[in-house]
Amino acid sequence: MQKRLYLPFTELKKNKAIVVDSAHPNGFMLSHWKGAPTPASIKDDTSAAIVLNAMRQNLPELEQPYVTANHFDIDGFVGVWALLNPEKALENEELLRQMALIGDFRELDLNHPLAGEALKLVCWINAKERELFYRPFEADEMEEKEVQQCTQKFNYFLREFGQVLQDPDWEKGAWEDEVASVLLGYRDMYKPTTKITRKPEIGLVIIETPHPIHYYALFSRTQGFDMVLSCYERNRYELEYKYTTWVDIASRPTLPRINMAPLAQKLNQLEQSGHRWTYDSITETGPILRLSGEDLNRADTYANATEREIYTSSIPVEQLKQEVISYFFSAYQNIEPKYSWPWQEVKELNKQPNS
Repeated sequence: MQKRLYLPFTELKKNKAIVVDSAHPNGFMLSHWKGAPTPASIKDDTSAAIVLNAMRQNLPELEQPYVTANHFDIDGFVGVWALLNPEKALENEELLRQMALIGDFRELDLNHPLAGEALKLVCWINAKERELFYRPFEADEMEEKEVQQCTQKFNYFLREFGQVLQDPDWEKGAWEDEVASVLLGYRDMYKPTTKITRKPEIGLVIIETPHPIHYYALFSRTQGFDMVLSCYERNRYELEYKYTTWVDIASRPTLPRINMAPLAQKLNQLEQSGHRWTYDSITETGPILRLSGEDLNRADTYANATEREIYTSSIPVEQLKQEVISYFFSAYQNIEPKYSWPWQEVKELNKQPNS
């Protein structure tokens, strides 16, 4: 097996490489991004899982000297690291798959025997990323963008990850606070004060719980669904599309994203708090409909709900839930779930009058 090296994405024009969780014509792409030419035999939900599938099948296209990605996140990092450390990766395959699921889709399932260890590793990456570099999407606000700056993150984590993988408790001081926060939230999700309502026809989960909690806990009960309406005490709400519909997952069919502008307009007609309902574009990684969302940049939107103010609405919770349910039942009435929704098709669909 060829020994590979990490290549900064900015150097890809001059070199052939395996391109993980990204897109570029000068490489063999292993990505769950919409439109990525991933071979059918290795398709999976996360890019890291696609990488591991390709390694298991020993695809001839893997005989490349370099590996790269155009951004740093846990899914992409796991895929890059696996290709640079193939023996260790296949020894820890299921643990790495769990890391990618938690990191990308935020779907923690503590019933999985390796989820606890994966959570420690994910939270270690999160903590070191914040401490030594910058938060996800924060490069948007910087002069040097993510595609240039992520090389620093890759160099650090590619060097350090192997030792932490071998013994996560060696870095307990870095991850223990976030892990504790996740576990407290996870416990809250199973208390009588939390109510879960599922609307599978529109891919919606409604979570009514007293206060905002960590995303890994909040989304722990949303597997198989793509929209989450969070309802907190004092009429505080957020509605968001999960990242599962920004990419093409392989485990189940999905519905396309629907523009939330008409819903925001209706809610603003009802709203009397002095705040306005705002919404993100459907092409954002995790678009949110909320009160005064224009106050948030992409880094704040991606961060946990515990890290941002959520304003009190004048709309009662039962009315808010009904408005959301009615809007999406109407929007999806003539649309069937399927396995691949190219962006062009999603955008064309949203040009139609009823979308």
